[in-house]
Amino acid sequence: MSEKALVRLVLIGGSLRSQSVNKAVIATAREIAPAGVQAIIYQRLGELPHFNPDDDHDPLPEAVADLREQFEDADAVLFSTPEYAGSLPGAFKNLLDWAVGGSGLYRLPAGWINPSTLGGAQDTYHALRIVLGRAGVDIVESACRDIPVSRDAVGADGLIESPLIRAAIGQALDALSGAARKRGESPL
Repeated sequence: MSEKALVRLVLIGGSLRSQSVNKAVIATAREIAPAGVQAIIYQRLGELPHFNPDDDHDPLPEAVADLREQFEDADAVLFSTPEYAGSLPGAFKNLLDWAVGGSGLYRLPAGWINPSTLGGAQDTYHALRIVLGRAGVDIVESACRDIPVSRDAVGADGLIESPLIRAAIGQALDALSGAARKRGESPL
């Protein structure tokens, strides 16, 4: 990838909830993506079938094939997920289980934004770090951020308007796109 090449960044929210703060983080990230970054929101979380290793073969279920194609085509990925019962939400963990079976995540630069207030969701992001590490993902530490976002910070349009929060999200995006460009310039 040359310095001028477009970075394809896949954004994944780990909640099925329609008014999720995590979805607002992802939508805001897409809106403020820096020049040279094509930010694409993955929107099929709820369509993925339950992971079963017996079904992890061609032909794959269409939603799974699409997920893996998103990762294969990506230069980097950004996650934002809530915590349920002290860990990753089931639908989001299911997505990760299907993703690990494919090769698209391997060495892919990744980061996350934890929007939980009061220091919450630490166990979730610890679990996410373990899963991504086992998948061989290149975790970009400077793109892994705790950026508290209260529900009232999300506008009716589903976006975060706070300049401070937007700037913090932008810093994570810059770190992630920089890592993707660096990866694209070096031989694997």
